[in-house]
Amino acid sequence: MKTKLKNRLLKALIAVTAILAVIGGTIVLAEPGDTDDPVVTKNYIVNVVVPQLKAYVEERLGGGSSDYYADTFAVVNVSGGQTVVFDAGAQYILRKGNGVIIGNELGGICDTTAGYDLPDGTEMPSNHMLVVPRGDGRGFKASNDVIIMVKGGYSFR
Repeated sequence: MKTKLKNRLLKALIAVTAILAVIGGTIVLAEPGDTDDPVVTKNYIVNVVVPQLKAYVEERLGGGSSDYYADTFAVVNVSGGQTVVFDAGAQYILRKGNGVIIGNELGGICDTTAGYDLPDGTEMPSNHMLVVPRGDGRGFKASNDVIIMVKGGYSFR
């Protein structure tokens, strides 16, 4: 009886040891930053998680990715006849030239300096802070060569 019990215990001990050795070997032999690596690395966050999160947020906000993006105000030259479309939350100031607002059925562009909405077809005012509420095709068409200061995402169409 004691021999059978010892054999069972020995078999169980060998099985547990083998399982632990396989699991330990997998963890030890995993490449750092690999999907099998149990430790989350900076490389994984920067190269995998951040791009996925950015794509998700852009999709949920209804806008695609911009051709250009400025974290701080950037000076941008726009040629006459060109159209500029902004992402949601973009801010811009007309510094030189003339342009016409492009809005849609949901509204135009918010003129925070004057405190009202500029509807589609309105002439852009100079030196006013303009804010685009949604990334749904709102922007402006330059009547002549224009200089704007812009913060946020935008693209030329």
